[in-house]
This record gives sequence, C-alpha cells and structure tokens, in this order.
Amino acid sequence: MYDSDCVVVMGSNMAENHPVAFRWPMKAKVEHGAKIIHIDPRFTRTSAVADIYAPVRAGSDIAFLGGVINYVVNSEKWNKDPFFKSFVVNYTNAATIISEDFKDTEDLDGVFSGLMQSKGGVAEWPFNGFINQYDGASWQYARTKVGAQGEGAAATAKSGETKVSSGPDGTKAPPTPAAKPDGKSEEVPSFVPLVASLVKPPALRDETLQNPRCVFQIVKKHFSRYTPEMVEKTTGCPKEMFLKVAETILANSGAERTTSFAYAVAWTQHTYGVQIIGACALLQLLLGNIGRPGAGVMALRGHASIQGSTDIPTLYHSIQGYLAAPTALKKHDTLKDYITAETIPTGYWANMPKFMVSYLKSVYGDAATKDNQYGYDWHPKILGDHSHMAMFAAMNAGKVKGMICVGQNPATSLNAKLERSGLRKLEWLDVKDNWITETANFWKTAPEVKNGEVKTADIKTEVFYLPATQVAELEGTFTNTQRLLQFHHKAAEAPGDCRSDTWFSYELGKRLKKLYANSTLPRDEGWKNVVWDYEHEDEAERKKGEPSALKILKEINGFFTEDPARHCVGFGDLKEDGSTTCGSWIYSGVYPAVGKLLADRRTPDPPGKPGAHLEWGWAWPANRRVMYNRASADPAGKPWSEKKKWVWWDAEAKKWVGYDVPDYIAAKPPNDKAKPGAAGMDALPGTAPFIMRPDGLGWLFVPAGLVDGPLPTHYEPVESPVTNPLYKQQTSPVYKHWKDAGNVLAKLGDPKFPYVLTTYRLTEHYLAGGMSRWLPWLTELQPELFVEISPELAQQKGIKNLDWCKISSPRTQIRAKALVTRRMRPFTIDGKVIHQVGMPWHWGYEGLSKGDVVNELTSLIADPNVSMHEGKAFVCNVEKA
Repeated sequence: MYDSDCVVVMGSNMAENHPVAFRWPMKAKVEHGAKIIHIDPRFTRTSAVADIYAPVRAGSDIAFLGGVINYVVNSEKWNKDPFFKSFVVNYTNAATIISEDFKDTEDLDGVFSGLMQSKGGVAEWPFNGFINQYDGASWQYARTKVGAQGEGAAATAKSGETKVSSGPDGTKAPPTPAAKPDGKSEEVPSFVPLVASLVKPPALRDETLQNPRCVFQIVKKHFSRYTPEMVEKTTGCPKEMFLKVAETILANSGAERTTSFAYAVAWTQHTYGVQIIGACALLQLLLGNIGRPGAGVMALRGHASIQGSTDIPTLYHSIQGYLAAPTALKKHDTLKDYITAETIPTGYWANMPKFMVSYLKSVYGDAATKDNQYGYDWHPKILGDHSHMAMFAAMNAGKVKGMICVGQNPATSLNAKLERSGLRKLEWLDVKDNWITETANFWKTAPEVKNGEVKTADIKTEVFYLPATQVAELEGTFTNTQRLLQFHHKAAEAPGDCRSDTWFSYELGKRLKKLYANSTLPRDEGWKNVVWDYEHEDEAERKKGEPSALKILKEINGFFTEDPARHCVGFGDLKEDGSTTCGSWIYSGVYPAVGKLLADRRTPDPPGKPGAHLEWGWAWPANRRVMYNRASADPAGKPWSEKKKWVWWDAEAKKWVGYDVPDYIAAKPPNDKAKPGAAGMDALPGTAPFIMRPDGLGWLFVPAGLVDGPLPTHYEPVESPVTNPLYKQQTSPVYKHWKDAGNVLAKLGDPKFPYVLTTYRLTEHYLAGGMSRWLPWLTELQPELFVEISPELAQQKGIKNLDWCKISSPRTQIRAKALVTRRMRPFTIDGKVIHQVGMPWHWGYEGLSKGDVVNELTSLIADPNVSMHEGKAFVCNVEKA
C-alpha cells in the first residue's frame, strides 16, 4: 500500500482499528502525495486524515461501488487509454460468452435466472437457514460442442453469434480404474488421467467486446442503472462527492498509477457481504489494479492470526489450504469421488490431488496407503452448515450435547440472548480463556438470571473453565493480513495452571487416542491411526506437556515419507503417490530444512531499494508478496511502465524475474500457447496471470463458486427502513434466516424501529472485551458503553449528551449513555430522512468495566456464501431512558 497513488478505505475504520497497518497509507500520503479516500457511514479518525470523505448509508456499499463501475466503463479515459483495454481483454473474462440461458437482474427485476424455492429454517439438521437457493447452471460459459471445432481448439464467436451449448456439456466421463492381474480394481488409480478427463471444451470469446452475451456487455448493462443520481438516491452521498471519488480513483489508475482498496468487517457483515467484496474486485480488474504494486484489495483482519485460522482453518467447510471439506451432501463417497467433484482440471488447481493425498498422509501417516485410499474413509465429513449461527440454532433446539469454547465469547455474541438460551441446553460446556468471561459465567450473572427470568438451579449445563496463556507466554507463528508468517518467541512463563491452546489440543488428542486404543470398531480406525507425536525438544516444556511448535510447523510444511528429515522446499515437491506428507500445501516452504525457519527472518530491504522485503518473514504462497503478479507485466512480459515495474520476463535468462517472487510458472514464456485439451497449466497461455482460475483470467462475471449470483447487485439489508430504490426485489433472495421465536425480524419500514443501527470497534477495547475489559488502563480510557447519535436526532428525541438511552430492536432492548456527535449524520434516501446511530459492542456483564450486550439487538441472519451475520446494518429505536 506504500506504493499506492490512491488508497480507498471502505468498510473499515483503518486508522483506529488497524493502526499499525495504517502507517503504510499514511507514509504513501506524506512521502509521495498519495490520496486517501474514506467512504463510511461515520466520520472517524480515518476520515479526519483522508483527502476525501464520502458519507454513505450503512448497507449501501454495492450501490456506491456499482456507480463507480458504471462511471468507469462509460468514461472517456477508460475507453481511450489502451492500457485498460489490453488488461481487461487479456487478463479478465470480459470477452467470454455466457450461456444463452442466463437472465440478469435487468431481465428479472432484481433476481438472476435459476432461483428455486427452499424449505430452509430450523426444521431438520443441517440447519442451513436458506430462505431460497439458486441453481447456477444458466450462469456458465458458452462452450463449443465436442467435435464442433476440435476438442480444446481456440473458440471465437462473432458479434451476436452464440450457437453453442452451455454449462458442463461435453465433459468426458472419468476413466474406469485399471484392472489388477487378479481381476480386482485399484482403489486409487493415478489421478493424472482422471483430472485430464474433467477438462471441458473451450469457452467462446469475442475480443472485440461487442457480443451482447460477452461478459463485458453483460456487466455494462447490469450496472447501467447505477447512475450518479441513483447513487445519491440510494446511499445518501451527494452526487458531487460521489463523482469526486470516482474521478480520483480513475485518475490514479493506469499504466503509471495504481489504486488500492482496504476493507474490514463493515463489508463482510452483511447478507450480501461477499458480493460487496466482489464488486470491489470487479472494479479493480476493470482498472488494472490487481497483481501490481500499490494495487489490489486488502482484507484487514481483526486479529493477529485470523488469516492463519482460515488458511489452516477453524472453518467448518475447509480442511486446509482452501480445500473443500469432504461432505455427505455431495458424491464424496470415495477419494476418487472427491477428486472428481472438487478438482478444477485446468490451471494450477489441477494439482489438487497432490495436495489432498499429502494432507491425508499428514493426518494418518504410514497407515494411509494407496489400498485404503490414504485413509480417506476415516476422515470426517460435514453434513451441511456447521457455522456459528447454524450451530447455535441447533443448540437452542436441543441438538447439541457439548461445546468446547476456546477464545470465543458467545454469551455476548450474535443475538446473544438466544445464544445463551442455547448454552443452557447443553449437557456440558468447556470454556478456555484468559478470564472468567460472560460465557463461563452465563449460568450465574447473565441478565436473565439476574432479573429472575431464569433460575440457576434450572440450568443443567455442567461448566468447566480452563485458564489460558496470553500470547507472549507461548511460541509459534502468526499469519497476518498480507499472508505473512512471522515466528514469535516465548517471552514469559504463564502463571499457575494457565495452558496454551496448543497444549490443550495436543493433550486432548493424546487422551482421545488412549481412549480409542483398544476399540475394534471400524469407525474408530481413524483415531487409532491419526499421527499425534509432537513432543517438545526441551525437557522442561515436555514435562509440562507443551508440544513442539517446530514439529507442528514441520508437519504443516511437509516432508518426504521415506526420509522424514528431508523437508519439502515448496508445494512443487508434493506428490499424489503418498511419498510426501504436508499439513497445508500453501504453507509448504516456510520451513524447508532444520535450522532454516523462514518465518523467523527479520531483514528488511535497504532504504530506497525497490522490493518486497523478501527476507522479512515468509509469505504464502512461495514467499510471493503480491499475488497474481504476472499481471504487473503486459501480455508480452514487459513492465506496463517503469514506475510500476514489479515482475517481468527475462528473455535472455528465459524465466520470470523481478522485485518479487513471480507468482507464475518460472519458465513459462509469455508467448506460450494453450495446448488443446490439456490439463493443468498447459491448458493456459503465457498471458494468463490468474493461475488459480480454470481459464487463468480474473472474473468480472462469476460463473461458479458463489451461491447468490454471478454479479454484485444492490439489495437492502434484511431489516431496512426504506424500499430498495434500484429493484423490485427488496433483499437478497437467498440470504439465511434461522427462524425462532427469539429471532424475529422487523418488517420493511416498521415504524416501531425507524433508525439504522451499525456496530463497530474502538481502539481501546477488543472484540467482546475478553482481552481488554479486565485491564484497568484500557477501562479508564473507555469506561462505559455509549450510543452515538447525531445532533438532529438528539434534538428530535429530546436527548442530551450523557443522557441514558434505551435502544431497542425486535429482539430485545438495552441501555447506554448518549454521545451526541456530528460524526453521525442523517441521510436523505429517496426523499425520506433516515437517521443512523452507532454503537461499539465491547461490553458485557463481567470484567472491570461492565455494560449491556449490544449484540443482543442483532439477529441470526446471514450471507448465503459464508454464513456471516448482518451486524453492520439493521433497525432500532432510540428513546430517552
């Protein structure tokens, strides 16, 4: 971001919530005049240092970004500058033709083709919550028929001609496993022919971008209604301010200049959060701001290793390195079925069988063999949505027996009163945390217990508390927001019985293995065979039961099964034949040899030298700092400009070189042609930077992977005081809602809840307060809960600064002190004045500083892709208390 000419912060208060990261945009501003733009419902400290502050109504981000997209594609600069045309035609799917069956929101008044009715709700497990679902078959690329132009041959469509079949037609059936001499089939055939059999016929393209069914024309038509006037009508941002933002972004994009975006949970916490991020990615692709220095989209993570916990995940639907978790809902019966269903046969994901087999070898070691599918049958399968809200919906319905709660505080979480109701229905609860949190004491000090609504004697849940170490009391790695792994060393001994999370997981695993050791049940073979030997090298640590962080990191990095002392030096070493083990393919290379821990490096580049600080820590994948950086060079492999030079093709050395590790096949030249019918990287030409996509292109239009539509579309939050100004469809047609008497929603424009409420964090406190409200210094700085309201709303309601207020939603009501401030402002939306209020959500009923739980006001509704809640835009009422 230091290399940016413009930084747009939207969906984040970066200065206050990510102050260490924010030093880089500030250095860019101070040292070479970069512009900072802040787009947000509140005027914050980020706004105070921004060159442009654009106020928007909470939840209207897609309308704003859609307006910028419409502005860009209709601008003179974008249409005349050859850089944009070259980038978009060669590096995105703008020229790709979409199926004739596809219907856009323009055709269906706010929904896409393929919308189906869904039972959803909380009737039976899994509690997926869908109100409806899409069948995305009509969103696919139009492809040549097998034999029409030769399998895998280059396909071209003239303007207006789309006489092709669509979707996965023409895909060949996987081969039958080869027979052994005894007539029996191999359990696991070589995956190379299997992957090759999955290759689809080529998609049709129109590089003139004139075909009405090419992606560019669909995108242009889709966003045509997002005019500056409509942006003002929907977001409340004045037209002149919107145009200033759009002009500044466009002026700072091109061969010589780059713009970057930064976002955080104010983009994700919506029922269309994934689509907000997609709108930004679409815009950045149109502007050539991906894969280049000072460009891209930065997801600002809210915790020290949240990135790490998605890479090697605590997520239910992913096992490691973004491989899908085996599921009972798909044909995943065998390893071959899983590979067939989940492998993308063209591009770098064609290597997925190597990653999966190496992962299974990591889990089950020598017991994982070709004859038993490398232990695949032992691996657990998911049943549906096992995310936080689905889990608590199930818990409240009495479907969950016990919960291990580590570093989380659900008693103050989403629709917290309902979640505490779920906790009361558990047989047992284990809380491992630094302090006796609200979750640990929900049976004793929760509001419903204190007011007599619930009696402690009636709560059957047995609660265990295990004291946890602080971060400085253990060693290991962090993976930060830019995918950078850094090793941290133990600085102090933990007091008393406090134990690390690694100790807990390791000790629990050892005890479970002991319990299963004598079982003869087939279902228990997995636990009996799981690899679980990470004893610490230091005798004192070993006596305490603390596992070795280095041995665990070696398991993650990978090694050769015939020579365990030989570490993998990168994911290029991984094999599908069981000869390598690797806990997470994207981390392979971080620990390539004993004594060579790359995450522990701390050597910055010399001042003034262009570079990516490659000797500081280690970034996945393969220490590449700018992802997809092949896009920093033009199709011929030359830098787009000297100023933005990053990675380029060295014709003499016959390889990609640069200031960064090239995110590409090192010796694949720019003039390399795609090989007809091939799998893997041979299927892509040397001009395709986005190697994890099956066509090697950045997707403006998303034909697969999202469940709520191929293009971002403005919908209102599920609870909104206004009618959608853009479409007849009010909300996302496929959001999730876990229906329960304690999870009711306000109807559109409900006069009992006329105001928009958004939540946020403060610098002085952290999340639900479990790491901050027990510290006297921080509680002095921010001693109590407050609600920010505008002077206009305060006058209307007769509320003065520091008055007690009652804030209510359809779920419950809470109290807070009024903070009357011009940081909040009313908006005029479609001719109607809409007031917004803001509340931090750090408080609860334990700790040195206590306050009402703001999340009690929220509901269990979610984005359909990732089950993220809508905590940044819902309705409330505010009254003097």
